[in-house]
Amino acid sequence: MPWLGDAESREPHPGGGAVPEIGIKGTARTADISDVSRFRVPEVATTRVMAETITTLFGFGGLAGLSLVLGAESDENRGILLTICIGALLAALVFGIWGSHWPRQAFHLPVVTATALIAVAVVFCPDPVTALGAATLIAFVVLDAHLFFASPQAFAHLVFALGSVDAALLSNDVRIGTVIGLDLMLIGLGQVAHTLVMRASDASRDPLTRLRNRRGFDNALAECMEAARTGEPLAAALLDLDHFKAINDTAGHEAGDRMLCRVADAWKAELPYGAVLARHGGDEFSLILPRMTGDEALALVRRVCAMHPDIPLSCGVAAHHPGETASQLMRRADRALYEAKAAGRGRVELDGATPLETATPHAR
Repeated sequence: MPWLGDAESREPHPGGGAVPEIGIKGTARTADISDVSRFRVPEVATTRVMAETITTLFGFGGLAGLSLVLGAESDENRGILLTICIGALLAALVFGIWGSHWPRQAFHLPVVTATALIAVAVVFCPDPVTALGAATLIAFVVLDAHLFFASPQAFAHLVFALGSVDAALLSNDVRIGTVIGLDLMLIGLGQVAHTLVMRASDASRDPLTRLRNRRGFDNALAECMEAARTGEPLAAALLDLDHFKAINDTAGHEAGDRMLCRVADAWKAELPYGAVLARHGGDEFSLILPRMTGDEALALVRRVCAMHPDIPLSCGVAAHHPGETASQLMRRADRALYEAKAAGRGRVELDGATPLETATPHAR
């Protein structure tokens, strides 16, 4: 049974109870922090993409630096500049091998390091022309900062990069007008990069609830699986709105849309940092809970369900087993969801738990 199949097709035959009254009149969707794009981390940049990109930055930056050094008319400070270039190439090798296993926040370090290396190289360049050529490498930093980080963090990197390179250029007798022109080009480049990255990230968002969609969920799950392979706990859950078709039929599709938004808002407010809630489509939601065991995830899902008894949900939870794939994990969550529906709906089931552990439905 594919875990991403249509939720309604998995429901037991009619007879599981009357459709409950759903309080949806006059419901307005509350603001979701994910709507504020400036605070959103670009979702196109998974840790694997970040590692590949930072490897490119240091690799091509090092090669470009070697070309500039060897092409300079003077040999002054050539040893220092060659050392910086070789160091950048070695760093690219390190990032290429181990970078994909790093947490997202760790990538601030290589971005700051790249800025520092470029600024130092500009200071030691033997002439203003070579210095200006080296300074243009800071464009790599600007692009990576806007690809990796939310806008406030990207802006901080931009300010640090421009300040460092400007000071280095001025110390090498580059004219102030040239420095300002470079700054304007980099600021414009950053704005374009931000716009394109956020538009690309929107492709991973559900337009109604502003949660991640199937594509965004798959990307997030792949990133979490990297950590799970090191032994870190990981749990996943599938949430299905009970009798959603009846809501649409009796109250209209607008009421159904409001209910879907209520699920998104209510659950996002209660989930811990790092959790990922997504809408796959229809009436089904999926949830990733990093650093949680199966029992912890079960307790959390039951608690949130009990806090919102007017949102009728059936839920299936599964904990990651060593060696299993993402699809295997989600198939077990799907199996637990099916068991919850078969047992009468309005329940939370943990895959692999004993009947005693899952016998108690969540409060309604």
